[in-house]
Amino acid sequence: TITEIYDYMRVLFARVGTQFCPKCKKEIGRSDSQTIVKNLMELPVGTKAILLAPIFENKKGEYKELLASLKLDGFQRVRVDGTIYDISEIKSLAKNKKHNLEVVIDRLQFKKTPAFKKRLTDSVETALKKSSGKLVLNIPNREDLIVSENRSCCGISYPDLEPAVFSFNSPQGMCTSCNGLGTIMSMDIDKLIPNKTLTIRQGAIKPWASADFAKDESGWVTARIEAMVEQWGLDIDVPWKKIPAKIKKGILFGNKAAKLETLNIEWSSSKYQGSWSSDYEGLLSSMLRRYQQTKSDSMKKWYARYMSENHCDSCEGTRLKPWLNDVLINGKSIHEVSCMKISDAHAFFVKTKFTGMKKTISTEVMKEIKSRLNFLLNVGLEYLNLNRKGPTLSGGEAQRIRLASQIGSELTGVLYVLDEPSIGLHQKDNVSLIETLKRLRDIGNSVLVVEHDEETILESDWVIDIGPGAGRLGGQVTAEGTPAAVKRSPTSLTGRFLSGKDQVFSPETRNKVLKNQDYIEIVGANENNLNNVHLKLPLGVFTCITGVSGAGKSTLITQTLYPLLKSQLNKTTEKIGRFKSFSGIDNLNRVVNIDQKPIGRTPRSNPATYTKVFDQIRDFFAQLPESRMRGYKPGRFSFNVKGGRCENCKGDGYIKVEMHFLADVFVACDVCKGKRFNEQTLEIKYKTHSIADILDLSVREARVLFDNHYKIKIILDTLIEVGLGYIKLGQPATTLSGGEAQRIKLAKELSKNTQKETLFLLDEPTTGLHFADVSNLLKVLHRLVKLGNTVCVIEHNLDVIRASDWIIDIGPDGGDKGGKIIFNGTPEKIKSCKKSHTARFI
Repeated sequence: TITEIYDYMRVLFARVGTQFCPKCKKEIGRSDSQTIVKNLMELPVGTKAILLAPIFENKKGEYKELLASLKLDGFQRVRVDGTIYDISEIKSLAKNKKHNLEVVIDRLQFKKTPAFKKRLTDSVETALKKSSGKLVLNIPNREDLIVSENRSCCGISYPDLEPAVFSFNSPQGMCTSCNGLGTIMSMDIDKLIPNKTLTIRQGAIKPWASADFAKDESGWVTARIEAMVEQWGLDIDVPWKKIPAKIKKGILFGNKAAKLETLNIEWSSSKYQGSWSSDYEGLLSSMLRRYQQTKSDSMKKWYARYMSENHCDSCEGTRLKPWLNDVLINGKSIHEVSCMKISDAHAFFVKTKFTGMKKTISTEVMKEIKSRLNFLLNVGLEYLNLNRKGPTLSGGEAQRIRLASQIGSELTGVLYVLDEPSIGLHQKDNVSLIETLKRLRDIGNSVLVVEHDEETILESDWVIDIGPGAGRLGGQVTAEGTPAAVKRSPTSLTGRFLSGKDQVFSPETRNKVLKNQDYIEIVGANENNLNNVHLKLPLGVFTCITGVSGAGKSTLITQTLYPLLKSQLNKTTEKIGRFKSFSGIDNLNRVVNIDQKPIGRTPRSNPATYTKVFDQIRDFFAQLPESRMRGYKPGRFSFNVKGGRCENCKGDGYIKVEMHFLADVFVACDVCKGKRFNEQTLEIKYKTHSIADILDLSVREARVLFDNHYKIKIILDTLIEVGLGYIKLGQPATTLSGGEAQRIKLAKELSKNTQKETLFLLDEPTTGLHFADVSNLLKVLHRLVKLGNTVCVIEHNLDVIRASDWIIDIGPDGGDKGGKIIFNGTPEKIKSCKKSHTARFI
């Protein structure tokens, strides 16, 4: 949808698609009033229905004259937006709202008599005439039956094929069960029973884990389980996976579904006792019903822990009304084409040929579709499915997809601004991206790229280097000119790395992976495109997970390894990618996933609060003589609690002014002038700095100020070590980039003293980093390994790959052509791996 390919596909399927009958598999053609009457007469005797003629659908306007005309024609009732009114009650419709209007032709109760058939024939003919060939039959407690002269077969009539019908965002085309999402939230068996090797007594079924079979008294849950034991023959000391399928079905879906007997439950407690006989609805239905009925937010969250998005059974995940899957082009429905990889979809449209009138109609639409698909291939996205959800795309993938919609328009005289388009891109595909940017330039556009990638910089026509440092130390143009000129510039840090005068850090010696090395192993990983992968991750070293975009790196590490380790070490219930077995987790104490998600969602969160250095600073301020004399505690220096903060702005430092139909305006608090604290708190100073002044310092400035305070200094040192000496301590979290947020999380971990036998997982930590920053990052990661930890990084950056101890290369290509580990070894040995694209660039 981002590239508008789906919009063109909707037009294509509506105009040249062929619809087939789901019953007889014949092509659907025209019908007439006699055939329609014959089909309607098949309805059961006694069926009550209202026959309506649709006048218009999904249109704005008052329609005063139309309503008056219908009244003059003798019609007494109309249905507006699903509600029937007496026509005399309606003077006009809401002008700015979209409406559906249908005229009530007749109220019917079906009979098998000649008189009724004649009446039905007259009503059908009137409806078809009034609505230009359409009628609607409204039967209570059923979806409206839409009948058309143009499209009907085997007693079923279908609406005309229009582009809107193929839209899952339109009421005309969306599945009514899932509202066009393709998924519905429902209870997840894998979350309810995460470990199928446990017995029920050991807590295999998470919601039943509280059942205590040792007590004389039995609660409701325990009593129900005991009834299952007695009446169904359930063995609570057998692993879940070995319980008979019929009993498991009864527990999950209810006794009726499994054809088991009704439960007779007896329960007792110190206050109450009783017996109850009833059908058991099943754990899945029971949990979902309670989730929907509860009014408690905390209970809703508790039930939601066991829920996942699952395919909608009504549309089977297609998002559209089922009959649309029978509209085909070259044997494929619009949903089947949407599920294709970009490379397969391109091949499909190239092979698809039309003749005669269909060729004339489809020529321009096909040209637009193929040109957009061709561009997506050129920027290395052939592995993505067309229906891949936008939020699951990396930043670089999303940017290149948006660029595809621009390329398709063939505009000239445009300035294109791209912010790091190489994010998530393997060097193999980087060449194609650069060629695409050059093509944009060559057809008459200007292309401005913010980028750290060496190849992109060297291929550009002009370089503007900004520095010399970051934050307050930057903000100047240090060099400008061709790449060759910037290389020679004495003031450009970028030029020093491009010319080879400075080098990215590389360790003098590698940590060796020994024969008796401890490993974490996952056998038979099969999630997404992974093809029975056997991961053997060495512990105590720095490992790079490499491979082209879409090879399966994130699926293996962030969707399978990380949630598996988290579930075993932290007892969580996250969804884990499919695999057969695992081992080696006993060698770890904990796992830390350092991702690029924000460190906070509001401006109240900042580097100082996230790293806990602000706790130390507040403790220090509370120990100052003036504070002790006044009786100030650390809480006095918090902007989140009453006491020391400015109450006018509640410690925000600004006031939000709501502008209703305009964007909200934020103005500095006129009481504290943006300092967040009240006057009394600001009177406490250390070396002329108030607590508000401290938050306004950069990390480097604060490090100088607190040089003699070990606990504060150690946290600030780690922030400097990861290259964040320029950020302010109180800088709002919402203004930090993904790379900055990731390094703040890394600094927080580094400042802890309890690091040993921890696995650190990082996904492309070099995003947004300069050569000098990459060098600093590598020093930090190697330091983590020396402390006795394991570092595993998903990365495309060649300097990081070269500096690692061990490489696991996944591929050889993306999508279906990837999903296999093609190399496992040191950076020196990968060069001889002919299958690996990474090897060629190393």
